[in-house]
This record gives sequence, C-alpha cells and structure tokens, in this order.
Amino acid sequence: MSALRYFLTYSGVKLPLRLVSPLGEHELGHRNTYIRALYDDEDRLIQCEKLVYGEVELKHRYQYDASGALRTAEITIDDECSVMEFDTKGGSA
Repeated sequence: MSALRYFLTYSGVKLPLRLVSPLGEHELGHRNTYIRALYDDEDRLIQCEKLVYGEVELKHRYQYDASGALRTAEITIDDECSVMEFDTKGGSA
C-alpha cells in the first residue's frame, strides 16, 4: 500500500529528491506552496508534485530496480517532460 505525505520543500539536486520539512495534512490549508509525495511499500519515493496555488508546477516520477537502485526519473515541468535513465550504480545511462 502506498503512502501519501506532504513536505514544505526539498534540498539538493541529486535524484530522487530529498524532501524536507514534513507537513501534516491539517497544515496544507495555510500553504500556497507544498510538495505532495507518494511512497511505495518499501518507503521509496515514487512520485512527488510541487503544488503552487493548487496547480502542479513540477512532477517527478521514479522507478527502481529489484535492488532498490533508481533506474528512471521522469521529470515534468510546465507540461514539458524529460526522462533520465540510470545504470545500476546510479549514474546516468
């Protein structure tokens, strides 16, 4: 079962994004900007969306291999999508 969580922001540029400053669902009504994140059963980030005034401005979707290494990252910014593929050591393929 997937888990939905909320965050204020992220840090760094390495993928998958490192989300910081968790928010409770009750805190969302007071925020213009926040990140909605979906985690898989193994607590790996599989999707995150940056919401600004209720609109998705940025979306990341991640896929992992059986060992848990990041294999693909699909990044959508303002309806423009790009896909990054990674080798088994986490480098760009």
